Amino acid sequence: MPKTSARLLALLSLLQTRRDWPGALLADRLGISLRTVRRDVDRLRELGYSVAAVKGPDGGYRLSTGTELPPLLFDDEQALALAVALQITATRPDDTLAEPAARALNTISQVMPARLRHRINALQVTAVEPPDTRPSATVDSDTLFTISAAVHAREILRFDYTSGDDNEQATGEPPRRAEPHGVITWAGRWYLIAFDLDQRDWRTFRADRITPRTPTGPRFTRREVPGGDVATYATSVFRGSTDHCGDWPCQGTVILDLDAATAALYTREGLIEDLGDGHCRLTVGSWSWPSLASALAKYDAEIEVVGPPELTDAFTHLGNRFLRTAARFTATHP
Repeated sequence: MPKTSARLLALLSLLQTRRDWPGALLADRLGISLRTVRRDVDRLRELGYSVAAVKGPDGGYRLSTGTELPPLLFDDEQALALAVALQITATRPDDTLAEPAARALNTISQVMPARLRHRINALQVTAVEPPDTRPSATVDSDTLFTISAAVHAREILRFDYTSGDDNEQATGEPPRRAEPHGVITWAGRWYLIAFDLDQRDWRTFRADRITPRTPTGPRFTRREVPGGDVATYATSVFRGSTDHCGDWPCQGTVILDLDAATAALYTREGLIEDLGDGHCRLTVGSWSWPSLASALAKYDAEIEVVGPPELTDAFTHLGNRFLRTAARFTATHP
């Protein structure tokens, strides 16, 4: 039987790979008894992991969200990807998350095994923003989180808003009231798509000009966004912009198994909509469908094609080509 420490790491790794684990299946995978599984689960709980018991015919366990951040377990690829993402964030100019990202990177580097630490030290990444005539616009992370929370909770958002070249909101002006429907990033800037309750119309607000008021208002029933969804509406609002994805002959929409903030690190083109739960919707264009499909592969995440069918066909076309390439390599390198 493996030592207790190794067994606990193996158990934690399994719990992180799926939502529910029957106790018997865990025992079988780890080569231990059900009694030992129960003891190891209790040890994980003592270490700060929130492991819930799942009721049902088979019984089992689930790694749930706890109130504190316990030690985390990453495989080599996850650790390297996290370090690279933190490097990019830490070196982005005018980013309020740059300093926390640098501290997080230092913390992770200290606990990495030597083999991974050497690889990270050899890979130095610096984010260089393309020339832009627009003034820089940073968004406080607390503001972004407050807005996103109101979107997902469907709660009316009250906020002060500075428009145009104003440096502050006019004295005595009441706060804006809006039903928040989506948070997007467009060409490096964050925006809120909302229904303005005072103007009785849809509006696009720059997040860097928003100062949320607390508490938020009552819950609301989502109304239909013009065009059918946030991405379509925002695309129509930004039509005519030089970086508008609709200027390309081929334009498609996908859902990435990636949060919006991470996806925004890799592109200043197209439209990224935060969907919550670590997912985002990306609408982007290119000069051909195969080039668009290949460009989407750079995100290194699971991809669900929303449309159009031509994009799905392009993924199929490229997938078959890559399979043939791999087959030829295997044939010549047995």
